[in-house]
Order: sequence, then structure tokens, then C-alpha cells
Amino acid sequence: MRVTYDAKAGMAYIYLVDAIAPGEAVRQAIAGDDMAAVLDFDPNGRLLGVELSMRRLHPDLLAIAEQIG
Repeated sequence: MRVTYDAKAGMAYIYLVDAIAPGEAVRQAIAGDDMAAVLDFDPNGRLLGVELSMRRLHPDLLAIAEQIG
């Protein structure tokens, strides 16, 4: 599992696969009424990763996350 975050955007991404190729995530689903998370799926319905606000990321995950942007 890989976790990245963009402090400027205030967003984090949890990869559930090694890498996501451009165009591989073909469907997104919003989880939660307040857009708590966006789930990315491949064409076969496999969950690739989850984008969420950094404030919702557990501190242990943030500690190992790679900063991007």
C-alpha cells in the first residue's frame, strides 16, 4: 500500500494497487454525504484507490505518506 498527500490541496490518496496507469481509473464513486472519500475503480470494478481529505487520514498513515505537489 502506498499513501501520498498534497499539503497545498489538503488531499491524500491511498493506493490499493502498486500503480494506477493514466486512464485506468474509469469510474469514481463518492462515499459519504459530505464527499468524505472518492473511490476509484478500474473497468472490472476493482477498487484501485481512495482519495480523501488529509484531515480524515489517520496520523499513522500520514506519518508514512509521501508528499507530492
